[in-house]
Amino acid sequence: MAEATHVASGKVREIYSLDDERLLLVATDRISTFDVVHPTPIPDKGRVLTGLSAFWLARTRDIVPNHFLELRADGRSMVCRRLEMLPIECVVRGYLAGSGWKDYRATGAVSGQELPEGLRESERLPEPIFTPATKASVGHDENITEAEAAALCGEARYEEAKEAALALYAFAAAHAEERGIILADTKFEFGISSDGVLRLGDEVLTPDSSRFWPREGYEPGRSQPSFDKQFVRDWCEQSGWDKTPPAPELPEEVVVGTRARYIEAFERLTGVAFERYLEGPEVVLG
Repeated sequence: MAEATHVASGKVREIYSLDDERLLLVATDRISTFDVVHPTPIPDKGRVLTGLSAFWLARTRDIVPNHFLELRADGRSMVCRRLEMLPIECVVRGYLAGSGWKDYRATGAVSGQELPEGLRESERLPEPIFTPATKASVGHDENITEAEAAALCGEARYEEAKEAALALYAFAAAHAEERGIILADTKFEFGISSDGVLRLGDEVLTPDSSRFWPREGYEPGRSQPSFDKQFVRDWCEQSGWDKTPPAPELPEEVVVGTRARYIEAFERLTGVAFERYLEGPEVVLG
């Protein structure tokens, strides 16, 4: 790591500068709930996030260019182009869940987009919708209207990002469906590289940035089990923690269950055994 200069820390990632054009993104095993990082890591979580991102980035270049340059041998580090990131989260929803369900119940719309009456929680939408959000440095991202997002990005870049995000969702949702997984919604981030090209960046279609549900047992009208932090969130809700820092240590059964869920998502989506990925991460690049 002598070649790299640490420039930033996120909830999960450490970011290093390699030179004027390249960054090194390292996904740790940290896990957060309610925007607070727990002191207990989830073993191999960072490798799952990096491996899945690399898998999708290698398969979506024809849809939109991206920032990926190299996957490192540790399975959790990725060399990427530097991007000037757009100031919005690009969220695509194919099903009504999370903050989208909350907004719909309150207003009948999501990010200002009217939806049919009578939809149930977790119901498939008539067609996927693009619902931009702000990037919050503290607390939760907030859903905003398309007009507000276009004002932040510029109309042309906004439309370019929206079109790319919807195409990425369609591709990924079809791939996941074939593997028994519903991609309910996901968040993309885009940025502009030094050559002026809009590129997909950050993590892509992972359990941290997406809502993946098992297709078997799917039933609208209730929340669905998911391949993400559900074990941790459920335990936190019952633990008596008030959701302010510091976050509590996690019990072993929650750690083991969460790791298993992340790895199951990895293996079902990629078709690659996780142990095989650990032996040679480049296997996910196809």
